[in-house]
Amino acid sequence: MNGTGSGGAGGGSAATPATHPVRTDEDLIAVRHAVRAATVEAGFGLVDQTRVVTAASELARNAYIHGGGGTVTIEFPRNAGRRGIRLTVRDEGPGIPDVEQALADGFTTGAGLGHGLGGARRLMHEFEVDTAPGKGTTIRATRWTTQ
Repeated sequence: MNGTGSGGAGGGSAATPATHPVRTDEDLIAVRHAVRAATVEAGFGLVDQTRVVTAASELARNAYIHGGGGTVTIEFPRNAGRRGIRLTVRDEGPGIPDVEQALADGFTTGAGLGHGLGGARRLMHEFEVDTAPGKGTTIRATRWTTQ
C-alpha cells in the first residue's frame, strides 16, 4: 500500500515511508510529533491535523499497552488528485478477539472511556483492521485532504 506524495516527515520521503518504534512512553510522544509534522507537510488544515494526530495517538497507545509495543509507519498516498496520510500501526501482541466489539462505543479493556478504536476509525476516512488471536494486529488508517 505504498503511495506517492509530497515527501515524508521524520525521515520519510515520497518513496520511503517513515517508520517509528512504539516501545516507550517517549516513543508515543515522538509518534505524535512526527504525525503532526506529516499532516502539515501533506497540507491538512488544523482541524484535520488534530483528527489524524488524535487517531495516531490512540492507535499507537493501543499497540504499546495492549500489543506490547510495535511500529507506526507514515505514508503519503495520492488518489484522484487528493493527498492523504496513511498510518500503519503494527504490533505482535495477542490480537483482538472480537474486532466488531472492540470498535463499538463503550468497549474498554481497561480504565478508559471506551472510545479508542471506534473513535480512531471515525476520525479517519479509511480504516482496516487485520488481526488474529496470537498473531498481533495491523491497522491501516487513511485520511484524505479535500483538495
